[in-house]
Amino acid sequence: MTSASLKLACGLLAVFAVVLPIQVRADAVGHEEISVKAPFAMPPIKVPVFPKRDFPITDYGARKDGEADNTEPIRKAIAACHDAGGGRVVIPAGEWRTGKIHFQNNVNLHLDKGATLTFSGNPEDYLPAVQSSWEGFECFNYSPLIYAFECENVALTGEGTLEAGMSIWKTWFSRPQPHLEALKKLYTMTSTNVPVERRQMAEGENHLRPQFIQFNRCHNVLVEGLSIRNSPFWTIHLYLSESIVVRGLNISAHGHNNDGIDPEMTRNLLIENCRFDQGDDAVAIKAGSNHDGWRLNTPSENIVIRNCTVVEGHQLVAIGSEVSAGIRNVYIHDCRFDNPKSRPQNLLFIKTNIRRGGFVENIHMENIEAGEVRCSVLGIETDVLYQWKTLVPTIEERLTKISGIHVRNVKVAETGLAPFRILGDKRAPVKDVVLDNITVGRAHIEKNHYENTENVRETNIKIGELLPDDKERQQSKTK
Repeated sequence: MTSASLKLACGLLAVFAVVLPIQVRADAVGHEEISVKAPFAMPPIKVPVFPKRDFPITDYGARKDGEADNTEPIRKAIAACHDAGGGRVVIPAGEWRTGKIHFQNNVNLHLDKGATLTFSGNPEDYLPAVQSSWEGFECFNYSPLIYAFECENVALTGEGTLEAGMSIWKTWFSRPQPHLEALKKLYTMTSTNVPVERRQMAEGENHLRPQFIQFNRCHNVLVEGLSIRNSPFWTIHLYLSESIVVRGLNISAHGHNNDGIDPEMTRNLLIENCRFDQGDDAVAIKAGSNHDGWRLNTPSENIVIRNCTVVEGHQLVAIGSEVSAGIRNVYIHDCRFDNPKSRPQNLLFIKTNIRRGGFVENIHMENIEAGEVRCSVLGIETDVLYQWKTLVPTIEERLTKISGIHVRNVKVAETGLAPFRILGDKRAPVKDVVLDNITVGRAHIEKNHYENTENVRETNIKIGELLPDDKERQQSKTK
């Protein structure tokens, strides 16, 4: 073969190497890449496609007599599915009781229509402790009811219902002194860089409630179609994970801290077509607390939330106050509040404090509708510490940089405070806020309230009626 012929042959091989698709065995887990539109560069999200291979839990001894504990049959079905290379672990129609469920790679836990999987409310069923976190601080705590740690290609799907038994968890909603002492201990261990494996919190009367569902350090995750009822703590916690789609969920949880979905230090996420009925925020985006957020240094980024409905919830979307690793590139659009009696606090609430550091940047919200809002369309506060303010001292002070906040095309019937309320820190003013084409039927006290801001631009803002104070507001409600 001549030199020219050899070069031509190599060139043809290179072309074919680019255009030929990668073949995936029919019995192996494949992937679907989902492209998502956003006002920033949004990488395609890769979710698993499972082989047509089912592992019904009844094949492993599960019984639906209402009394049987099916923890072990479900564990066996998951192990068999994983060992076979992947597929679906199927929960058939009926009512099934279980304790903790731990995922393995390449498993889709699928609930058939009419299936209800009810989780034990006994904390002892969620031991031994697993690596988790509590409000941004890493620790070993009670296992989340459904837990995936360092897994890839995992899914929760189907038309069934996941339900948390709350008999004991609900008695832990209050914060008695032993619980507060546990929080102080965890804060001190985190601030002094005690290794995570030594932060053992599932003991005594610490009462740190676990999340219902946690994907911890996972890749390629799908959660789709299910109804979820009740939760000991946050409902779905997406922690240090990547490439996730959450769609078509119906979540109802009205206990303490019952956010719907909490992405934390997570990237490349799509949340769509979900219904939220929450005791706290619908979606709360986080990025670790203080030293742990700085240590892990993994921003929450590239997150799209679209076409969702909120029945009840404090906020449509909250950002923070756990922001220490940074949050950027968030796009919220075409969502609405669907309950005329619901009065959320804010549509978008960004919160931080002087202990957090980190950043919040390039946040977009548009095409949102709501009725009466207790506070504002947009709220930004930089001194939100809740119980931590007096519970523990400030060990290290770091300010949060907040910039590039965009809110457009919003319709709200009424706000209880100024529709736009920004309380920045004079040492780190909130910068570059765009408010455009926003209609508020009536507002209270003032049209806007800005402290320590730079370059806030309002265009096409319409406020039908402005009531000067709360007294006039109360009088108007009696008419």
